[in-house]
Amino acid sequence: MTFRYHRSYIGGVQAVILDWAGTAVDFGSFAPTAVFLRLFEQHGVTITAAHARQGMGLMKKDHLRTIMRHPEVRAAWQAVHGAAPTEADIDRVYADFEPQQIASITEYAQPIPGLLDTVAFIRNRGWKIGTTTGYTRPMMVELAAAARKHGYDPDAIATPSDVPAGRPYPWMCYKLATELRVFPMAALVKVGDTLVDIEEGLNAGAWTVGLTLSGNMVGLSEAEFARLGAAEVAALRTEIAPRFWAAGAHYVIDTIADLPPVLEEIDRRIRQGERP
Repeated sequence: MTFRYHRSYIGGVQAVILDWAGTAVDFGSFAPTAVFLRLFEQHGVTITAAHARQGMGLMKKDHLRTIMRHPEVRAAWQAVHGAAPTEADIDRVYADFEPQQIASITEYAQPIPGLLDTVAFIRNRGWKIGTTTGYTRPMMVELAAAARKHGYDPDAIATPSDVPAGRPYPWMCYKLATELRVFPMAALVKVGDTLVDIEEGLNAGAWTVGLTLSGNMVGLSEAEFARLGAAEVAALRTEIAPRFWAAGAHYVIDTIADLPPVLEEIDRRIRQGERP
């Protein structure tokens, strides 16, 4: 007789990996946007907030490259500087970006509503909390210190500075799994507000959860979002959620406040032998 052996992990969730801006802190993901708008202005080029949000979630130099590739930005840059932006231009602009982002990042450390309750839920179940980000290590040193003052202190932080490449590559998730002593990768849940968050989690072999309303996809401050009517919120949800489903997200919810029941369901599915 011939047999095929199948192993199924049934140990449940072990760790939750959260993004930072737009997921855990900085409702609307404004910290990078504000700096990019100011930075391009300093180089004589006016861009819009929509331009600045192109590439959100990527390592910040890759984020800058994505902005520079936008046809309208390339045309505006060429009109001012006489040529389309080059890699040398990106290096020069990024050299100005990093210190400005570090200087202002602590202004955007306020937890998104529901974060601390969700963290308590995770802690009460004995699960660990790791984080990945598009911010570099020097940026995260400042942001993490400010977040601790607000009561948010994850177990481990991985940045693109610590690995061969940032999102959508899985290296930050792998680094966290090593630091947190978590195995297999199917015991991880990756949560974020951008499509590259989902790609990162899927590439790492983790469960993934997309957040539709608190981050870059909507791009409204907490106060601006609070002024929306129910129909406007529903319309945003209807517009954004399909983009996360199409990216392969296992679950799509509004904000971090809605995460606990999803984690319970994922834990149950893992214990039944299901895989991401």
